[in-house]
Amino acid sequence: MKIAVVFDLDNLDAEREKMIDSVYNSLLKHPEITSVEKVPFNNDFLHTIVKFDAVFNLSTAHKQMHVPAILDLLGIPYTGSSATTHGICIDKTLTKIVLKHYGIPTPDFFVVDVGEEPQSLHFSTAIVKPSRQGSAKGIFYDSVVHDISGLKKAVSRIHEQFKEPALVEEFIEGKELSVGIVGDKVLPILEIDFSELPEGIENFYSYRVKHFYAEKTRYYCPARISEEIAEIIKFYAVKVFHALGLRNYSRMDLRLKGDKVYFLEVNSLPMLTPEYSDITKMAEAAGWSYDELIFSIFNDVIKNNDMLHP
Repeated sequence: MKIAVVFDLDNLDAEREKMIDSVYNSLLKHPEITSVEKVPFNNDFLHTIVKFDAVFNLSTAHKQMHVPAILDLLGIPYTGSSATTHGICIDKTLTKIVLKHYGIPTPDFFVVDVGEEPQSLHFSTAIVKPSRQGSAKGIFYDSVVHDISGLKKAVSRIHEQFKEPALVEEFIEGKELSVGIVGDKVLPILEIDFSELPEGIENFYSYRVKHFYAEKTRYYCPARISEEIAEIIKFYAVKVFHALGLRNYSRMDLRLKGDKVYFLEVNSLPMLTPEYSDITKMAEAAGWSYDELIFSIFNDVIKNNDMLHP
């Protein structure tokens, strides 16, 4: 079986390069794979990719939708979700609409379209986010607002900076958690602890916390929660996975206030950088090596695709 590890050239950094190399090296050890090649998503992609039996997709270019759409057209199996599912998950508002429809707990919200201005704040405290950005882009210390003045400022900034609607969501004070699924297994729940951040730094995943204070952020896996709460989270995580049509692996962010769980966002293509990415921390807590994590993701593709069966 000849496998391509597909990646982007335009957003390469040290963490992504480490991820690409690590996935490549793991797949070289897979007993059913005869050869592995790193393939960039570039102008030659259509001509190159037809030589492969399957793809381990690490491309997040163009909102994660282009590579899956092309591979579906060509009939080439790949890891991760479809272009449709990525399109829903990239849009936080669409994701929350689906969650609400399926009875999955998520904070109340409303949306302010570009060109509109909010007239009132429906919650005592809200957080304002870009609808279609990832990696905490557009989320700052003053994205958490308490009055209409702060709301208007935060919404205006998103409209100007990203040219997209602003999602205004009820802000949930509580534990920051993340849960991952690989195949049919829910991994141990991860707790993100902001208590050791310097004074004056926001205690939520803003852009600067996520990208500049990672070394001050502590992680507990399994999370410091009761078994009862953990089972509730796992139940809803599986429900989210199926409701959104996710495949092979994903990660979901949530908050816990008292005994109430609130799902915030869904990452349909989480990073797989060893020791750095949240889902790799969860896999380690489950007793998996990094190779076992990558094998589990790829084996789920084999299991669910007749084209890859011997």
